[in-house]
Amino acid sequence: MAAEKNNVWEMTLSRLDATMDLLKIKPGMQKYLRQPRKTLEVSVPIKTDSGSIEIFKGYRVQHNTNRGPAKGGIRYHPDVNLDEIKALAMLMTWKCSLVGLPFGGAKGGVIADPTKLSANELEHITRRYTFEIIDAIGPDKDIPAPDVGTNAQVMAWILDTYSMDKGHSVPGVVTGKPISLGGSQGREDATSRGCVYTILSTLKVMGIDSTDLSVAVQGFGNVGGNAAKILYDLGFKIIAISDVSACLYNKKGLNPFDIEDYFKKNKTLCGYSSAEELPREEIFGLECDILVPAALENQITEKNAGGIKAKIVAEGANAPTTPEADKILKQNSIFVIPDVLANAGGVTVSYFEWVQGNLSYFWTKREVNLKLRDIMERAFYETYKFSSEHKVDMRTAASMLAVSRVAEATSLRGIYP
Repeated sequence: MAAEKNNVWEMTLSRLDATMDLLKIKPGMQKYLRQPRKTLEVSVPIKTDSGSIEIFKGYRVQHNTNRGPAKGGIRYHPDVNLDEIKALAMLMTWKCSLVGLPFGGAKGGVIADPTKLSANELEHITRRYTFEIIDAIGPDKDIPAPDVGTNAQVMAWILDTYSMDKGHSVPGVVTGKPISLGGSQGREDATSRGCVYTILSTLKVMGIDSTDLSVAVQGFGNVGGNAAKILYDLGFKIIAISDVSACLYNKKGLNPFDIEDYFKKNKTLCGYSSAEELPREEIFGLECDILVPAALENQITEKNAGGIKAKIVAEGANAPTTPEADKILKQNSIFVIPDVLANAGGVTVSYFEWVQGNLSYFWTKREVNLKLRDIMERAFYETYKFSSEHKVDMRTAASMLAVSRVAEATSLRGIYP
């Protein structure tokens, strides 16, 4: 029952239904927006380093393309499933709409644990997966990007496989590529930086003129790790960092750069000497000003939401909070920066990379970061204004803005034929 209750697809649909009811969207349009445009399930056979044949399962889902080509990451993780991919594709639609990007939403994934595969095996999985979905993707159709368990190298393999099939180089087929292959400056930490911009905007509207605040970061991957480093450089006190191995805590503050060096050497947070080691779940109950959940879905639930003492929750991850937990956070007057806003920096700079590639004209990192700040701040204040005027929470405001824009685009284009 618990697994069914926390099904991320059902949660996403439930939130969409509530939003569409508030917007008084007609029943026919509601049916349209609930359904993914295209769902692919593919078999990914490879020959392993030992010579045996293994079969992996892969997915690619396009939710909506009425505002532009589909856009969304590809994740490699043992817990990948179709419901998760459908939900994340839908969230990408709302995310792109909210920050004003000319994209629709997509997501992909392969059920695999990249930590247990060699580089050679990862390459074979990537190339075969790309081959299986090759008719669905393209620079004007569906543009993949990195996500959990994938990186710039994986994007380079997708780029090469797609280009070999087409007979010429097509750098625009993916974003998040290495710089030497047409990637954008600032892409690696874009999601984290965008999250930080929304935190700074939140502090402004709350009247907090200080960075001398305590922060707990759940997840020490690309998003959580970079967010911790950026906030640390700005003067925030990082009191806790957690990942799948442990939760590090020091009320006097942690240095995320030192922790990153330790992690690279030891492949775990366990044993780090300058911090107290706590069970992972305890990060949600720590006294702090800002909590950044930057791991996977369904991390803040009705079981732990009541213990959260942070004033601000900035959702660096996708769908980290269940609907039941949302109600508790709202009752406790915790300001939530919803995922479709807080972690939209990644797709925003992906859009920049796509534009730069199309123009064959590339920007400096400073230009990228300034453009990112402008878009994130504009989206934040549009959402906050809507929230204040309509007396709804930030998640509801973000959803209403995003869904209404997609519904308008869908209505204007009509139904073909």
